[in-house]
Amino acid sequence: MSGLADLTLGFIPLTDCAPLVVAKSLGLFAQEGLEVSLSREASWATIRDKVTVGALDGAHMLAPMALASGLASDGSGAPMLAPLALNLNGSAITVSLGLAAAMRALDPEGMAAEIITARPLARLVEQRKEHGAPPLIFAVVFPHSMHNYALRYWLAQAGVDPDREVRLVVTPPPRMVDHLQSGGIDGFCVGAPWNAVAMSQGVGEMLIKASTFWPGGPDKVFGLTQAWAERHPGELRAALRALLRAAAWCDEPGNHAELVALLSRPEHVGAEPEVVARALRQEIVFHRGAAGLPRREHALWFLSQMVRWAQVADDLDLAAVADRVYRPDLFREAALSIGPILGPAQAFEDGAASVPAALFDGVSFDPGDARGYAAGFAISRARA
Repeated sequence: MSGLADLTLGFIPLTDCAPLVVAKSLGLFAQEGLEVSLSREASWATIRDKVTVGALDGAHMLAPMALASGLASDGSGAPMLAPLALNLNGSAITVSLGLAAAMRALDPEGMAAEIITARPLARLVEQRKEHGAPPLIFAVVFPHSMHNYALRYWLAQAGVDPDREVRLVVTPPPRMVDHLQSGGIDGFCVGAPWNAVAMSQGVGEMLIKASTFWPGGPDKVFGLTQAWAERHPGELRAALRALLRAAAWCDEPGNHAELVALLSRPEHVGAEPEVVARALRQEIVFHRGAAGLPRREHALWFLSQMVRWAQVADDLDLAAVADRVYRPDLFREAALSIGPILGPAQAFEDGAASVPAALFDGVSFDPGDARGYAAGFAISRARA
């Protein structure tokens, strides 16, 4: 494949950057005619800004960031596309050992439940308010992230208002554990491997994983500007083909030892192999079941949370944003051009329809009424 430009792609040191690392390390980009450099970035804001100005051609990106970028509420960025989902599952909510112990003392039954809700935390929050204690501090990776929405949903489901009864701060993923250990935060929601790192270092307890919060729930995408995609359709298709092949490779159990070794390198994730391996063994999906398909209902759920927490204008056309950013057509074109490696063609034929999601509390999401869903919660900033 001649005449294609060199690419620089950004990533954050998380386990779900695996498709980019594998596509580069195993020569899959090169096989598609691309010379790719990977750039390890410090924060999600840096990723967004560098993609916006063209310092990065594309990146490992928070799915809601791709949707929010370019909207007036975001204040920065440019219209993005998400032609590929990089993973399902992988994040979790972790709290300090001290906070976990306090929750267990107040509500041992709740902390022993099969699904740990924020009920024990709600009781502790009320106790702390009665004693005049300052609000607990929880960290998320970015305002427009699955992590922010998952933490807010989990808190609110138990009656804790995330805007009024706790304090939420933004912290880059690799710094979460240090802040937890120092006492700067009481808990966090972040992607693998940093929850496992907190546990292995004896500073945190994982309460609920993304695969429990929303089985098969979305997280990261491959994001790039709409303008770049329009200027470089050949390079985009080649990159998607390489990333799809890499995702399929990542899901093969026989490749996990090699994948762990790649991700553990300091230039990639830079964490101990055992903590990197944990999420790969237990929950992250890169390819199976058309995991890479950018599903419209996932985009609409993210947008519903932006509505719920007053991050977007009341009159925003949610369906139009979802359709502009999430591009199953680009995924489908690349996937079907590869053939049998990605399984039956019908699995990739329609990214617009699938079964509505039910989260850990059993509340189903109807993509056809995302705004009504957002307004239907007891704790919500959305207008009914």
